[in-house]
Amino acid sequence: MIVLDIETTGPDPRRHSIVEVGALDFDCPGNYFNERCQIWDGAETDKKALEINGLTLSEIQDPTIFTQEELLSRFIIWTDQIEDKTIAGQNVDFDISFLNESSGRCGLSFRLGKRKVDQHSIVYAHFLKRNIRPPIKHGFSNLNSDLIMNYVGLPSEPKPHRALTGARFEAEALSRLINGRVLFDEFSKYAIPVYLESNNVC
Repeated sequence: MIVLDIETTGPDPRRHSIVEVGALDFDCPGNYFNERCQIWDGAETDKKALEINGLTLSEIQDPTIFTQEELLSRFIIWTDQIEDKTIAGQNVDFDISFLNESSGRCGLSFRLGKRKVDQHSIVYAHFLKRNIRPPIKHGFSNLNSDLIMNYVGLPSEPKPHRALTGARFEAEALSRLINGRVLFDEFSKYAIPVYLESNNVC
C-alpha cells in the first residue's frame, strides 16, 4: 500500500491547491515520493493552512518549481511502479479528494481506488478490542494524529507539518499497529507499547 500525506493551501479541493505530496511504499519504505509545486492559477490560500505547513506565499508561487500538472504527472509515474496502490494514512479521504480533484483540473487520467486504509479506523478498532472507549469530543471520536502517535509510542509529528514527514510517521504508526514492529531505524528509540508487541492485546 501507499502511505500518503499532502499539504494544501486550505481544506476545499475545489478552491484550494496542493503544494506538496509525500508518499512511500509500505512494503518497501525506501521507495518514496516527495515533491513540492506551485499553486494553480486562481487557487485560494488559507492563512491557517500555511501556518500548519510552514510554507510562504512566495514559496508556493515560485515559478521555478513544478506546476501542479508536472507534480501530479511525476506522482502518477511513481505510483505505476507499485503493485499495491491502496492508499493509507490519517484522514486519508482528504488527501484522496485533493488528488482526484486536482488531476481532473489538470486533465490527467488518474483515479485512486475507492478502498483505502485509514489509520484512525485501525486505532479506533484497537481501542474497542482492548475494551477501552476511544476519546470522544462533541459526540465524535477525538483520535487525532497526536493522540494516535502517543498510542503507538511515538512523539507528536514535528511542526510545521510537511508531507513526507507525515507519511513517515503514519507508516511507522501503521507498522506498529499491524505488525507490532518498528519500520524505520530512526524510530527504534521509541519503545513499542506492550499492547502492540506481536499484536498482543492486554
